[in-house]
Amino acid sequence: MTDFSASPLNSSISLSPEETEDLVRQLRRKEGNWVGWGEACQKLLKSGFNPQSLFEETGFEPVQQNQVIVGAQVFASITSGNVEEAVREYFERKGSDILYEFRILNNAERQAAAAFAYERKMDMDEAHDLAKAMRDYSRTRNVPEAFKNHPGDAIAYECWRLARQKDDLQERSRLIARGLQFVHSTEARQYLEKLLTDFTVVARRPKPLMPIYRMESDEESPRIVPVAGRLPLKRDDLQAVPFSEDEPPFGIVKFSGTGAWVPLPGWQVLVNAEDPVAVLTTSQELPTPFETPEEVMVVVDRAQRTWEADAFFIAESAESGDLQIHWFEEAPDMTILGRVLMILRAKRIFDANVARDLWQFEE
Repeated sequence: MTDFSASPLNSSISLSPEETEDLVRQLRRKEGNWVGWGEACQKLLKSGFNPQSLFEETGFEPVQQNQVIVGAQVFASITSGNVEEAVREYFERKGSDILYEFRILNNAERQAAAAFAYERKMDMDEAHDLAKAMRDYSRTRNVPEAFKNHPGDAIAYECWRLARQKDDLQERSRLIARGLQFVHSTEARQYLEKLLTDFTVVARRPKPLMPIYRMESDEESPRIVPVAGRLPLKRDDLQAVPFSEDEPPFGIVKFSGTGAWVPLPGWQVLVNAEDPVAVLTTSQELPTPFETPEEVMVVVDRAQRTWEADAFFIAESAESGDLQIHWFEEAPDMTILGRVLMILRAKRIFDANVARDLWQFEE
């Protein structure tokens, strides 16, 4: 499932056949710039296309659609503020991959990050590290006053914090050098330079293991069936039951009304949960991404909202309002909305059709 993290795809728009044809042609011929492509992709998806059908019509793969849509939205938020013309022109020509990384920041942080990325001519990997450093910096309490609210100091603080935890002198020196490369304020530079002679190692609280499960057997994959009621019933009672169909890979059940269910085994961690809710995301959005990206389901207990160091949580950013999965080494400023009970990976199915046709196993 493609995750348009900055775009609510549940809203829809109506396009005329001519408008649809014009947008498809624009994407197929790559007319205009990437910002226009992102806006065109978003309009077409909201008008009824899905990522696969849009790919077949235009040649834009789903991952490209996601990147230009989110990047265009970040570009719009940046240019809505007081940003230098050179920065706007630079990212108007290229940089969807860089702006995509800034999606996790609020508008003010995005503008500062874009200007800093332009100044330093950052690539996508450097932009990713910058966005993470700025996000973590904004959430950290008790930051030394020497580090200022600047993208360069955010990176410098991250390097300073990590360097103090390293006893390997080579790795420690690498982090100090990286911090000095990006540091902005004189006071923060002095903080980093002190580590060149102070070799004290500050113990780091280890991140807990993520509670990852995978369904393996058919018995662990129940099916949910809607209930019409208790006999005696009328024909209308039977026909009033909404149609439901389970969707892979987790068997989520949707119907014509509002809402959906998902079948999960009666594991003890779920039985003990007071208010469990499931959300879908990709493994790359987890605190520790998988080597191979895949779709995962995160089950959280909304009743558990007290911070603990040995747990993961779903939390709301005060700036953007986005929900994300996090591990907090210290009590965060963000609003915790629930504790992560499990991160569920889909059952491995090599051939779903063969699994349904049991007679094939008898041959």
